[in-house]
Amino acid sequence: MRRDTVNFKIGDTHKFEIDGTKILLDVNSGSVHVIDDLMWNFHEKMLDRQGNFEEALRDCAAEYDARSLAALKEEVLDLIAQGLLFSSDENVSQYALPENPVLKSLCLNISHDCNLRCAYCFASSGPFGGERLLMPEEIGKKAIDYLMAHSGSRKHCEIDFFGGEPLMNWHAIKEVVAYGREQGKKYGKEIKFTLTTNGVALNDEVQDFLNRENISVVLSLDGRPEVHDRVRKFPSGKGSYEIINAHLKRFIQSRDCQNYYVRGTFTGFNKDFCQDAIHLVEQGYDIISLEPVVTSEEEAYGLKDSDLPHLYEEYIKLARYYRKRKKEGKPFTFFHFNLDLRHGPCLPKRLTGCGAGHEYMVVTPEGDFYPCHQFVGRKEYKLGSLDSGGLNEPLRKKFQQAHIYHKPCCVACWARFYCSGGCHANADAFNKDIYQPYALGCALQKMRLECAIWLQALDALE
Repeated sequence: MRRDTVNFKIGDTHKFEIDGTKILLDVNSGSVHVIDDLMWNFHEKMLDRQGNFEEALRDCAAEYDARSLAALKEEVLDLIAQGLLFSSDENVSQYALPENPVLKSLCLNISHDCNLRCAYCFASSGPFGGERLLMPEEIGKKAIDYLMAHSGSRKHCEIDFFGGEPLMNWHAIKEVVAYGREQGKKYGKEIKFTLTTNGVALNDEVQDFLNRENISVVLSLDGRPEVHDRVRKFPSGKGSYEIINAHLKRFIQSRDCQNYYVRGTFTGFNKDFCQDAIHLVEQGYDIISLEPVVTSEEEAYGLKDSDLPHLYEEYIKLARYYRKRKKEGKPFTFFHFNLDLRHGPCLPKRLTGCGAGHEYMVVTPEGDFYPCHQFVGRKEYKLGSLDSGGLNEPLRKKFQQAHIYHKPCCVACWARFYCSGGCHANADAFNKDIYQPYALGCALQKMRLECAIWLQALDALE
């Protein structure tokens, strides 16, 4: 059979259109093609004909002239020969699970308490469904020892301070950082520290320490004052926007590096979240993220499947604004539009995502291990403890094996190499199965990816 008459596998392509720009993504190679109407229609015919090249061309003959079809045929076959279109997935044969996974990072839930009472908090405003506790510094130091002992030959490791609100345990943070620096030198490793804070306690002392120690910081602010204050309140019921916004501005102005970003959450109360992104940018925050709330549709602030068309339009509005600011010489970074189309992350990262449960774990104030901070309190997912030293290896192996080739919904999904199978915790929360992704989350991820690809395609055309 001649090369130009074979059937091609076209399932691993995805096409979409935004503002008149038609784009075709070759999933396996990561190649992005800006296409015309002829190629768009030819691709439709290829789908109808289950990849039969010649039959798809004949189906186009009624609408297009022979010269155009001949040029299309030559161009498509050339792209196929280069592995840039209708390519095969070679990752299946290349990827093998390491027998002994190496620990890369630990999240320290250094505070199971919080000075806010946010309506949508997955941690029940701090205690994760348990008691309000602060991690003793001895537990934090044991966690550092554990990371040093189980990170193998890795030179670079990470410690994330999380909660609740980590700054409610300020003394322990300082002690753990000092101990981590000491142990890093001892073992020839570098520990990168990150802290996530709502900003309420971000005073001068904290600010100076975080800057001096070069600690990356995630700062929480949801957007417009009325949006933020509706869900992010103090225990008294008062909104927190005014205080937090002032603290965050002062902190960012004090930094001489950009290892921070401002993270917001949008809910069913602010489905026009593009306006919140614009507000954050106009406040001077140029590295931002807005994440969709994850909760039941029954909650007043929850997101529903019926919201998806509107939310897609909001992402497109945000992408237009992003592009406008960039052309004006006033760019900002939006986390979900910062996409490496060259498959920059290593293969395991693209297939397994965050590495929760095998490369990454969380430590609770009591010293217990869970796969990540969102699993804390789900007793069936307790992996072990610092005191016992051992881990539930079958459970750890289950998380290690939860990559895209073991998830039925992901195997043929066009977004699989960018989302890496989605969040295990959300999958468990909605489907009681870490191998069954959270569907609404998948839909939103695909929207963000299309916008990110569109932006980069337009940049490449200019």
